[in-house]
Amino acid sequence: MKKTILPLLLIFIFGTLCLSVVKAEDPYKYYTWTVTYGTASPLGVPQQVILINGQFPGPKLDVVTNDNIVLNLFNKLDQPFLLTWNGIKQRKNSWQDGVLGTNCPIPPNSNFTYKFQPKDQIGGYTYFPSTAMHKAAGGFGAINVYARPRIPVPYAIPAGDFNLLIGDWYKANHKGLQQYLDSGRSLTFPDGILVNGQTGTTFSGDQGKTYMFRVSNVGLSTSFNFRIQGHKMKLVEVEGSNVVQNIYDSLDVHVGQSISVLVTLDQPAKDYYIVASTRFTNKVLTTVSTLHYTNSKTPVSGPIPAGPTYQVHWSIQQARTYRWNLTSNAARPNLQGSFHYGTIKPTRTIILSNAASVINGKKRYTVNGVSYINADTPLKLADYLKIPGVYSTDTIQASPNGGGPRLATSVMSASLHDFLEIVFQNNEKSVQSWHLDGYDFWAVGYGSGQWSEASRKSYNLVDALTRHTVQVYPNSWSVIYVSLDNQGMWNLRSAMWERQYLGQQFYLRVYNPVRSLATEYDIPSNALFCGRAVSQHD
Repeated sequence: MKKTILPLLLIFIFGTLCLSVVKAEDPYKYYTWTVTYGTASPLGVPQQVILINGQFPGPKLDVVTNDNIVLNLFNKLDQPFLLTWNGIKQRKNSWQDGVLGTNCPIPPNSNFTYKFQPKDQIGGYTYFPSTAMHKAAGGFGAINVYARPRIPVPYAIPAGDFNLLIGDWYKANHKGLQQYLDSGRSLTFPDGILVNGQTGTTFSGDQGKTYMFRVSNVGLSTSFNFRIQGHKMKLVEVEGSNVVQNIYDSLDVHVGQSISVLVTLDQPAKDYYIVASTRFTNKVLTTVSTLHYTNSKTPVSGPIPAGPTYQVHWSIQQARTYRWNLTSNAARPNLQGSFHYGTIKPTRTIILSNAASVINGKKRYTVNGVSYINADTPLKLADYLKIPGVYSTDTIQASPNGGGPRLATSVMSASLHDFLEIVFQNNEKSVQSWHLDGYDFWAVGYGSGQWSEASRKSYNLVDALTRHTVQVYPNSWSVIYVSLDNQGMWNLRSAMWERQYLGQQFYLRVYNPVRSLATEYDIPSNALFCGRAVSQHD
């Protein structure tokens, strides 16, 4: 009898373990999106916009940390198209990043299925088209990554959750804007600023309750200041970081950035202005929405609350108040402060200087003298298939060398597990915004003038927050620390789309000579092949 019971017991234990493994797999969420053209009049003039499933802006992605997202995208435009997932780190998976250095664009009347996870991430993010000037026509939307139920957040769950996609906008067709840039000229000043694809909208809530406002800058070129008449804003999350919960009257949000604030409807029952206005511009564009108390019988009134216009020092000082909440977890149960980034000595310092240049008689933008041009073959495919001549790791240097501006498909080599200090040096009169795919990084310092080694004395090496996009003020510098723990080919670019389109970007090849699924996933079975990769694949 005992001999019979033992095998049955082992079978039962094995079956239970297998069942627990199956149950432990992260949930899958499936989406089918169709990209088309449509007509809208966001600034009062009918124009062609890009719709996703008939929506402008596109559908909101509400997911939970570590959800497996399977999204089948059908391109019904007359041009190749890609979406990139701004701030989603694509752990070990640059194949899903959705930029031209990693993916072949989806041809017209074709489709591609993205498969990715917001692995160990929380927070408010966005997606948008990475091809041509499609971002100027729409195709963008919100991504909300919520914490798993067993991982607490450091604030009471709000009564509601609002996404505000705010950005500058042109009345011109995106193809016309592209032709304008291709002719060697800069874009003119934007025509307006939109909130969720409109000049203004209404957000309703109950008196006495607290609401989350997730604010993202989805524009092409312009920072804005955000404020709500008569209400304080408690900053709680910035691009995946839970932050020290300071109170603000208004907040600057630069191109490509996202913030989350809690607002308590603690004022008399009426309607209030929600305002976003451009920063660091001679002409100030303003968009006005409404915060409506559900028991209000009084419309908005009084002057629209004024915000800062060009006060650079004011903005720098505000940026320095953004601090990591060291006693809070984020997506994982361990405390954010348990990683002591300030005690790690960088293995390498990279100094990146942006500039507006003229090459072959046309306007271009450079990084350390190099203006990036897209190859006919995605760099990641070329790397994987060992196709020579697609890109060079010798063209862009780790610091400005004073050489004349030149065109190149520039890639900078780095090793997996390097810890980098990256200095963004801005010698121009306009604010800049820089984004790194595949990572978040610590924004450790901001300063005016030229960066030097002495500037390190001003770094925040204790509680600088992590984020994916950093602003660089006029004639100033910003410094980030980044731990290269994510193997792949990653785009480092200006978030200002004209500058990105005309060359202010390059790729960081984070490399490990040992090919292993432990450090990087294999090429997807549904990968698209284009350029020189077609013959290699066949």
